[in-house]
Amino acid sequence: MNHSPTSAAHRPPHTFRTVFPVLALCWLAVFFDGMDVNIYGAVMPHMLDDPGLGLTPAGAGTIGSWTTFGMLVGALTAGNLTDWLGRRMMLVASVTLFSVGSAVCAVAAGVGVFGFGRFVSGLGLGGLMPLCLAMVMEFAPPRRAALTTGLLMTSYHFGGMAATGLGLTLAPAAGWRWVFWAGVLPAVIAVPLLLKLLPESPGVLLARGEREKADAVADRFGLPRPTVTAAPATGAAGRLAAVRELFRPQSRGATPLLWLASFCGLLLVYGVSTWLPQMMRAEGYGLSSSVSFLLVINAGGIVGLLIAGRTADRFGAVRVSAIWFVLTAAGALLLGNHLPLGATYAVVAVTGVWLFSAQVMVYAATGTVYRDSERAAGLGWVTGVGRTGAVVGPWLIGSLATNGNQSWGFTAFALAGLLGAVAIALVPLAQRIGRSNTRTAASVPATASANAPNA
Repeated sequence: MNHSPTSAAHRPPHTFRTVFPVLALCWLAVFFDGMDVNIYGAVMPHMLDDPGLGLTPAGAGTIGSWTTFGMLVGALTAGNLTDWLGRRMMLVASVTLFSVGSAVCAVAAGVGVFGFGRFVSGLGLGGLMPLCLAMVMEFAPPRRAALTTGLLMTSYHFGGMAATGLGLTLAPAAGWRWVFWAGVLPAVIAVPLLLKLLPESPGVLLARGEREKADAVADRFGLPRPTVTAAPATGAAGRLAAVRELFRPQSRGATPLLWLASFCGLLLVYGVSTWLPQMMRAEGYGLSSSVSFLLVINAGGIVGLLIAGRTADRFGAVRVSAIWFVLTAAGALLLGNHLPLGATYAVVAVTGVWLFSAQVMVYAATGTVYRDSERAAGLGWVTGVGRTGAVVGPWLIGSLATNGNQSWGFTAFALAGLLGAVAIALVPLAQRIGRSNTRTAASVPATASANAPNA
């Protein structure tokens, strides 16, 4: 085993260039994540028009929630499986799983089998995002965590745009099933690349007792060698202890606020990704225009993430997330009114700038609240609890659509944006109160000792 200063001295600098292979592979994985999530919304109008499938608006909302319920299960179980497989193999398993789910959807003869396929896809999708976020935060250059997170999440929206392109071109020409066959491509393209090129997390290697391998990966990519305190907890007992640490006095108030902000953010992300084309169609826009809105809002999301990442590195992720949530609420209210087509495209694009990056900055803010040893658990629970919002969003709009009240969905989105803004804005206050209470509690014994009578 070699821990000599000489070997450490020859490490490359810790820059975007040195960690580019890791960031690029995670970017590719999240691209396919975004493609799979948005495929359903892009083809839903065609599926509702297919009499052989028998899909109703209520059933469409339920299936959307089954997808995100699978994501919730995947997100909450990925951590324990990572102890066994490692982050690298869990990413491979996640990509394989949502590709298999897409194949099931492509051959489904009825709504039940199709819903099962979307649930299977959700299992893979739920595990992938927290893993990729944890990987890029670990490999991110110093003081560039927010920008790196924003760059990673642009891939989600490029994937969403690819799904919309398939919905606009392949679905009308060949049928909606062929769009889901395209969802098998991740297993063909991404899996071999991940197996060949993606390194294991140094922190995970150290937590598994593989110090030499952990140091070798860190030295190869110019990262600081991991320490025991920075390694993620493993095993059931370790994970329970990690969850308890999220509620230590300094972060006790911030943790539920981060969970609430993530709930609101993911309700918006998955509610919009699933229902925007059908909601706009119900507002009187044509089928092609309604699907095109999904393309436009994802394009706005890419621009927003590039802006938000740089802005958050300068002014703080919490402040940016709160402002972005408020602007999202304003955009949602505007979309509830039937505007001229050109103005609607503009509002959709601008709303996309704010909507998706508001949630991503919640993730970036999470990294500033917790210590190194708590960050993986904190991020896992913020994404996992937030997935309940991803379940509620599609179900809620589906329920409104069943009763002919789809337009109320825009009001629901606006309320979610305002609630998310309040929750994330209160995080710094909760941290200050926690630190103040800790200092007060620490000073009480000292004061009592000083005032005690001499024995």
